[in-house]
Amino acid sequence: MNDKTQSPDQAVETPGNEPRRCGFIAIIGRPNVGKSTLLNHLLRQKISITSRKPQTTRHRITGVHTTSDTQFIYVDTPGLHSNHSRSLNRIMNETVVSVINDVDVILFVVERLQWSPADEQVLKAVAGIPVPVLLIINKVDQVADKTRLLPHIGKLARHNFAEIIPVSALGGHNLEALEETLQHYLPEGPFLFPEEQVTDRSSRFMAAELIREKITRQLGDELPYEITVEIEKFTQDGPVLHIHGLILVDKKGQKQILIGKDGERLKSIGSAARVDMEEVFQTRVMLNLWVKVKSGWADDERALRSLGYIAD
Repeated sequence: MNDKTQSPDQAVETPGNEPRRCGFIAIIGRPNVGKSTLLNHLLRQKISITSRKPQTTRHRITGVHTTSDTQFIYVDTPGLHSNHSRSLNRIMNETVVSVINDVDVILFVVERLQWSPADEQVLKAVAGIPVPVLLIINKVDQVADKTRLLPHIGKLARHNFAEIIPVSALGGHNLEALEETLQHYLPEGPFLFPEEQVTDRSSRFMAAELIREKITRQLGDELPYEITVEIEKFTQDGPVLHIHGLILVDKKGQKQILIGKDGERLKSIGSAARVDMEEVFQTRVMLNLWVKVKSGWADDERALRSLGYIAD
């Protein structure tokens, strides 16, 4: 993976006379239903971070999976939620709305036998959008009594989804069938990305997200939501990639939690992130992390713009 990205406006022509299909697919749903896990397994590669903590995904992340005749352009989105008290939350909801109004197909992800008021909120968000909405019931491998699944699907069918497809994103169950179904809903046209490209996000972005994932996984509820990562240095020196990451927190006490006794927590986070980076970037990585207090960054639109949450 490298820092070069390509605009989807630069269409890539494909050889032969057989029809090609290419289209954008939004992955939406309430927080923590497995949207990012689904994206990673559909791409056969990790590009979106995951954790048990809701709202792990904050950005619009595009992943590309290309077969011989179809290019699936998936767009992972933050989970829709009702808390608009902070600028960051409002911006994430605006991201979802902008995505679903500019795609060819929507994958609406729910989990197991659940249908909550938060799912109803997502359903309202897609009401009136003139594209097919496929309901994806994720984590069906965790349903102990499988006889309850068909009645549940029957109840959800009243919402007139284009398709209802049960899957297990983590286990890879039924994902090939999902893509076969998706293919029929994508328009004919040339591929928009080079066949080897997997994401439109830069390596710097991926490095920051991997660090944030390890923080979220290791600290969970110990550290509040107000945390982000900025990459200050990203340079290749021979066989070694040097990365300097700045972790921003909202309060001094959060900084102490993140660093841990004698710096052990920060070292553990850096070590775990470095292992993933070496796998993603296919090179040796030297990772250095610092922690800085920046109070109110999640409500500061100038800070959010500089951190990439708001497009210029």
